[in-house]
Amino acid sequence: MKRLSDIKFSTLDLVPVRENGSAAQSLRNSLDLAQHVEKFGYNRFWVAEHHNMDGIASSATSVLLGYLAGGTSTIRVGSGGVMLPNHAPLVIAEQFGTLESLYPGRIDLGLGRAPGSDQMTARALRRERSGSADDFPEDVAELVRYLGPRTPDQRIIAMPGTGTNVPVWLLGSSLFSAQLAGERGLPYAFASHFAPRYMHEAIRVYRNHFKPSAVLDKPYVMLGVPLVAADTDEQADYLATSVFQRILALMRGQSLVQRPPVKTMDGLWLPHEKDAVHDFLGLAMIGSPQKIRAKLEVLIEQTQADELIFTSDLYEHSDRVHSYELLAQVMRG
Repeated sequence: MKRLSDIKFSTLDLVPVRENGSAAQSLRNSLDLAQHVEKFGYNRFWVAEHHNMDGIASSATSVLLGYLAGGTSTIRVGSGGVMLPNHAPLVIAEQFGTLESLYPGRIDLGLGRAPGSDQMTARALRRERSGSADDFPEDVAELVRYLGPRTPDQRIIAMPGTGTNVPVWLLGSSLFSAQLAGERGLPYAFASHFAPRYMHEAIRVYRNHFKPSAVLDKPYVMLGVPLVAADTDEQADYLATSVFQRILALMRGQSLVQRPPVKTMDGLWLPHEKDAVHDFLGLAMIGSPQKIRAKLEVLIEQTQADELIFTSDLYEHSDRVHSYELLAQVMRG
């Protein structure tokens, strides 16, 4: 049985844009956060591809990863993830092959099969390209080939890319990617930071379908976890209202810019919206270090996960940094 101190811990940064803030400041904050969590002992720092969202500044994912890797020295950096239906596999192989060539041994390529946007935006991204989520298994296989060793009869190569063997992860919030990751023998990251209700079933499907591969001899599960850590439970509950407002805005189709915390959410949401937000954040770790430690021990006991990747969507950057610092103390025991 795994203990909390056995578990690797990582950061997923959604590069949030705050009310009256700017994308430029958000990008600088992302690098500052990466530098801090590197010192705190985090294993990897991932950013996710989103488009047409005014509150998230990580749309040009590979460009941002170059900035983050260049400003850090040891922490792994990667995509959590690149939404493969938006791109030709060769383009992603070249981008991440370039990153791996510049920062060897530090790059991860997490792949998702959703567009990371609405259908209108997806069409704007692809234009004449006919790719869709249905092509995902074939696109993953093509991408892995480009990153693998060059074969004698290979007519198209990724340069840089070929022979770099950038670690590929499959990400998902449903059972499809869980099964595919298992069958391909790839590491699997489940998006339990926004789809916790399917977590246990997805882990079961992945492990049951797992076949050893050249990259993994046994299943490797990473879980996404929302984080609001503060010195006291009361302070954490207050800071979490920024997260609640953001999720509520997502559900209503409103602007996703970060809003400052409020003393109470009463009057800001309806009862059914409150329930929906709490369901969305069902795995959230909100509280003091002592409270979070107890909840994490239960999570590890129930899932036997190999790694946890935390996202902390707080309004003040200093609160985010402190949240990750407190968590590092919890994880190290």
